[in-house]
Amino acid sequence: MTRPAAIPTQARARQVTDQYLNDRHSNGKRPSVLALATRLGLSNTTFRRHFPHLAKDISALRSSPSTSPAGHNARPSPYDILIARNAKLRRTNRTLTDNLHYAAAQLQRLALDNARLRQALEASHNITRIDTPQRGPRH
Repeated sequence: MTRPAAIPTQARARQVTDQYLNDRHSNGKRPSVLALATRLGLSNTTFRRHFPHLAKDISALRSSPSTSPAGHNARPSPYDILIARNAKLRRTNRTLTDNLHYAAAQLQRLALDNARLRQALEASHNITRIDTPQRGPRH
């Protein structure tokens, strides 16, 4: 079992977040919740559990179109808006595709379980199926 991580205070988390956002803004890169959690020495899940408001803020900044380094009030270009929308659609498409694969796997597992349980039930009650060919010699 792993040792519980030392959870920073709200003030320390806010200070690291502000510094991280300033660094990201000056580099022109989008912020990441995982990168911020790593800076605080926490796992992504622990960070999200203890600082949900910060995770929500970072996620909102990440999903919004990037602004120019000149200022926060500059309107994003139509191209930037399109890039952000495409990225969001790709993430949604990836999630839906993964969910579809999981659902198909669950259906396959349920079909196999159903067949196995049906065979066990029929065997326990000595039921002979008519739709399967008889085994053994026929006269």
